[in-house]
Amino acid sequence: MDISTNLPASEEDWDLIIEPSRSLLDLRLGELWRYRDLVMLFVRRDFVAVYKQTILGPLWYLIQPLLTTITFTFIFGNIARLPTDGLPQFLFYMSGTVVWSYFAACLTKTSETFVQNANLFGKVYFPRMAVPVSILISNLITFVVQFALFLLFVGYFSLGGTAIQVNWIWIALSPLLILMMAGLGLGFGIIISSLTTKYRDLRFLVQFGVQLLMYATPVIYPVSSIPERFQWIILANPMTPIVEAFRYAFLGAGTVNTSLLLYSFGFMLVVVILGSIIFNRVERTFMDTV
Repeated sequence: MDISTNLPASEEDWDLIIEPSRSLLDLRLGELWRYRDLVMLFVRRDFVAVYKQTILGPLWYLIQPLLTTITFTFIFGNIARLPTDGLPQFLFYMSGTVVWSYFAACLTKTSETFVQNANLFGKVYFPRMAVPVSILISNLITFVVQFALFLLFVGYFSLGGTAIQVNWIWIALSPLLILMMAGLGLGFGIIISSLTTKYRDLRFLVQFGVQLLMYATPVIYPVSSIPERFQWIILANPMTPIVEAFRYAFLGAGTVNTSLLLYSFGFMLVVVILGSIIFNRVERTFMDTV
């Protein structure tokens, strides 16, 4: 006779216990790690489904930054004649485009976490943070592909005689810069996603807001071209030191200020913590409002 069936429920061994979060800062990272297979399934869904049943398929990952760079080169380089810190216009605009695209994609896609996945969240339990984390990873794959294309053009211009000074120390620190971009995109994204469960108008403002923010970031112009009395406005943007540091690392142009990078890192931590608090609070009751 199996006596285990006579044991009280409190004495049985359970593989998984689902219980409410005890703290707003309880991110349940251990639980997120246990669901890593699910996270990777979401990554595959996000990466593959974007261009599924399209003619060019994954080639769009390369076409988009190329077309954007060509457009910026023609409009801002040849017509507006904005300075590029002595760099070839194509490399200058492509570096900014690739870096900014990763941050913008992380922000816009994570901002739709609750609304786009409401049906899934209402059917089965899993760590809700798995969705925005998977978005960061899938966008990272896109970033790596596009950045590899950028490096090919850097090599092409170097072989053509263009003087490009790479900075190996800052290149070694580039994973930290990517982490900062991911953190900023995640933090802002989950804050907006949490607010859109009640205020749907924010969904329409995200795309417009991201475009405006790009013009407040040195994507199409260097910080050195801004009048000194207005530079503080651009430097207040936490993405500014990151974009400038990437250009300095791989192209040898731009300004790198350690204090400003520390400011960006601190800003990122605050946004991620604040976003996590709001996300955990909304997660408990969002099905009643979505």
